[in-house]
Amino acid sequence: MSVSARLAIATAAAYPTLGEDDAALLAALERRGIQPTVCVWNDPAVDWTRFDAVLIRTIWDYFKHYRAFLDWLERLDRQGVPTINDSALLRWNSDKHYLLELAQHGVGVIPTRIADARDLAAVLAAMPARHVVIKPAVSGGAWHTLQGTVGDAGFDRAVLQLPAARDYLVQPFVPQIVSEGEWSLLYFGGEFSHAVIKRPASGDYRVQSEYGGSAEPVLPGAATLAAAERALAAVAAIGHGDHAYVRVDGVIREGRFLVMELEMIEPFLHLGAHPAAAERLARHLARRLGRRDASPHGAGAAAIAAATT
Repeated sequence: MSVSARLAIATAAAYPTLGEDDAALLAALERRGIQPTVCVWNDPAVDWTRFDAVLIRTIWDYFKHYRAFLDWLERLDRQGVPTINDSALLRWNSDKHYLLELAQHGVGVIPTRIADARDLAAVLAAMPARHVVIKPAVSGGAWHTLQGTVGDAGFDRAVLQLPAARDYLVQPFVPQIVSEGEWSLLYFGGEFSHAVIKRPASGDYRVQSEYGGSAEPVLPGAATLAAAERALAAVAAIGHGDHAYVRVDGVIREGRFLVMELEMIEPFLHLGAHPAAAERLARHLARRLGRRDASPHGAGAAAIAAATT
């Protein structure tokens, strides 16, 4: 089969080959004549101009090298190499201040306050005896995340040890994450694909697999779907209506779906549990790449960035 497009699959140095969850996606792309090449996002030896686009996948350390990540996006923009998702959307989604924007647009989110490290003590002092979660505004995978009760000596010491020069989210701990699970709804090209519910290991609150969390397929109800789609409509109203993939993470509290995060950079897509989902995503990516212009590699950036489904 002839090659119709060359697609870089961006990963991190710790994940030089993609895992089983992405294997079906790579195969589905190849069946459509798209040549995927896995590249480490911050490897200086990579010539990104060789590719028609860069699909952001397992760059699971970008928040640890945030300035370099933003510089990399700027460099790709200058070189005319489009990213999927679009670089403007990646920048917006990389900082969880966006939760405040969603709330301003009427989206139900976990109540969130944001403070820099110097102001954390004052923010927490106004929340005596509250069970809270603290996480950096730029983070992932429960990195530098704390949960505990304000006023507890051990928790207060841990707060003082958080890295300085960062902004932090302060949120109430939502016990339904432990008792009922955290929902993840996957959308490809703006259309719902599939969902899973994630649960932490016994005695933990983190749902990530590296902490013993698990995930199983689930069919969301109409109200949950409607809440997720209101969040995506708000993102469009903010100015980021075009996305190839997004994972809407949330929890149902008192019968209402509340958004915890929108994962638009490097979400685990749970393709292994839904074999047809890899085909859906590959089909959407092929349509995007097919809309690029016929100029040399990288010159189709404007066409891909402007594409809608």
